[in-house]
Amino acid sequence: MRDYKVKTIDALHRGLLVLETLHDMHAASLHDLNRETGIPKSTLIRILHTLHARGMVWQRMADGAFLPSHTLQRRAPLDDADWLSEIASPVLEQLCKRVPWPSVLSVPRLDYMEVIETNSPRACFDYVPPAPVGCRANILRSASGRAYLSFCPDQEREAVLRRLRERGLPGDALARDPAAVRRFVQATRRRGYAERAADFGGDYDKPRDQSDDGRNSIAMPIYAGGQVLGCVNLTWRMSVLTADQVVERHLADLRAAVASIEKQVTVARGTELKTRILNGNGTTPAALTEPTLASS
Repeated sequence: MRDYKVKTIDALHRGLLVLETLHDMHAASLHDLNRETGIPKSTLIRILHTLHARGMVWQRMADGAFLPSHTLQRRAPLDDADWLSEIASPVLEQLCKRVPWPSVLSVPRLDYMEVIETNSPRACFDYVPPAPVGCRANILRSASGRAYLSFCPDQEREAVLRRLRERGLPGDALARDPAAVRRFVQATRRRGYAERAADFGGDYDKPRDQSDDGRNSIAMPIYAGGQVLGCVNLTWRMSVLTADQVVERHLADLRAAVASIEKQVTVARGTELKTRILNGNGTTPAALTEPTLASS
């Protein structure tokens, strides 16, 4: 660049420094950014507010962390949980304005469900303890895990069950009962949503009579392109409402939230596919089909 006889813009320098720091750290609190950049917190708040208004950063509800937006990247990383979380977070925020109970967004890992976002801090009934980001939930017994297993492709589900059987933890015992798995998968598909296992009280291995969080949950899958990308649940205190009451009052809101996320995912997938085609390496997208239930 030519040696222009001008001064640099300090405000722009600080804004770019914040962006660079967020990219390096992946996610950071206000305190983290203050420590790493030396910029006063009051100034950081103004910078972050400006970057958010320009769609360059977003803030996770679960822990208040700031993250760089995936819109800064040319191609949406469709297998990136933060990408899904960024899409779903504002939808979950709107959901808790209509439903007083909290929801959690989780994604499937090899043999468990991992929490990546929750609107618990914004929910009206905040006495339901929030699930922290990174929390692992039982994939066979939690509502989100059952929603995933019921709607994922058969081969994918069987691979998960095989891993659980090989691991042999007490909380994975159901994996060795194919008839029981088949029953909850069929029931979930028939209803269109999953419920917690009756004996699941929140602990990975222990039954509800040994460890009871007093909660119940229902969940629905985020389904796109023949894949279950994640699940959104709705959790409440069992002493306040029954599952039937929650379904009657709030299932439509949960379904609308999931549909909104799926729509935005489909738009992002379409943009990604178009980019690949223009680059000469695209393929025809697979048709969206309902999964079939294996007989084994």
